[in-house]
Amino acid sequence: MPFTKLVLGTAQLGMMYGIANRTGQPDQELATEIIRVAWENGIQEFDTAQGYGESERVLGKSLLQLELSDKVKVITKPHPLLDHLNPAILENAIAESLKNIGVARLYGVMLHREEMLALWHKGLAEILTRLVVKGMVQKIGVSVYSPEKAIEAINTEGIDIVQVPTNILDRRFERAGVFKIAEAKRKDIYIRSIFLQGLLLMNIRTLPEKMTFAAPFIKRLESLSKDFGLTRHEIAFGYIKSEMPTAKVVFGVETKEQITENLAAWHKDFPANLGEKIRMNFSNVSEQILNPHLW
Repeated sequence: MPFTKLVLGTAQLGMMYGIANRTGQPDQELATEIIRVAWENGIQEFDTAQGYGESERVLGKSLLQLELSDKVKVITKPHPLLDHLNPAILENAIAESLKNIGVARLYGVMLHREEMLALWHKGLAEILTRLVVKGMVQKIGVSVYSPEKAIEAINTEGIDIVQVPTNILDRRFERAGVFKIAEAKRKDIYIRSIFLQGLLLMNIRTLPEKMTFAAPFIKRLESLSKDFGLTRHEIAFGYIKSEMPTAKVVFGVETKEQITENLAAWHKDFPANLGEKIRMNFSNVSEQILNPHLW
């Protein structure tokens, strides 16, 4: 069965990424193997960005080697420091991404930061629409951090995709009704940070000293894991699959074994009463934990 709601994030393939990363950036051979295993298990979408180190080029080489360049859907993000109101600069950036990834058209181009929504009615909408008309891009989106900006993006004509951080600790978007609003507006929601950059899966004994403030939440999660006989992996995936069934989920890996682990966790049955337990146990989580920039 195709895992059409799962999207492979490729930040880890282009640079050292995530607090729980222990193996570093994979080499090209391993990256290609990761892409192959993902594709063979039904994952057809890949998320990258110009700001993710060598991610676009690594992905492009893998897709070429696997003869998948004309079969996959790829979403990328122009570098956030580019002048997004300069049509030539932005079009050249997208052309560079097309070259790096080796695809004829990008499935999606997303603004990398929510602040860029302020440029939408200053000419950015027209510039991006022109790229769609030229056949370089199919859908336009934005990656946001706050529920307020997510709702603004959903209500903006011309924006098709909104990417948000959501997990069992960070349920701000769920409480704000973002998923229901998006469904009513027929906008696509992509969820990132499902494991909070790997924090939710870390061994409490190997937490960096600066992260000890997260220990009580990990202990609580470990307790739920024992009570329900599920791994933390399975709980993290299961909650999203159960409570946000229309959203797509972006996840990243450093090894090919992690692909199969993620697929198995996604496929696990999720007890109906566990959702309520999660909402009770993690009802008041501080910004210090939810925002990796504060770590």
